[in-house]
Amino acid sequence: MARFVIQEHRARKLHYDFRLEMDGVLKSWAVPKVPSKKADLKRLAIQVEDHDLSYINFEGKIEEGSYGAGTVTVWDNGTYELESRKDNKIVFFLRGKKLEGRYTLLRMKWGLGQWLLFKTKKKREGKNE
Repeated sequence: MARFVIQEHRARKLHYDFRLEMDGVLKSWAVPKVPSKKADLKRLAIQVEDHDLSYINFEGKIEEGSYGAGTVTVWDNGTYELESRKDNKIVFFLRGKKLEGRYTLLRMKWGLGQWLLFKTKKKREGKNE
């Protein structure tokens, strides 16, 4: 199983860095509001540069004058199972400490690098999510 992490990033503005271990790196999105546990509550997710896998456990302070200056803490982490991946849609099942269930990242047609992150209601393994 692949890993994921959501890091609370207190930079100029509080946001959440959502990262999926994929293709030997951490595919990364900045999410301005806390990711939702409720189905179909969509959150904007702006794709940012990939990060090295070693960043998955990072917590600490990024010094002023550096890119992303501020404090980073792990908000949630765990594993995920990839259900499907296309150019404009990634569907996966999260197993974290705070988030669990089927989630989707959907690329919006407008706005470079803009995606929507949301939990879906689809049944899985005989359970209703």
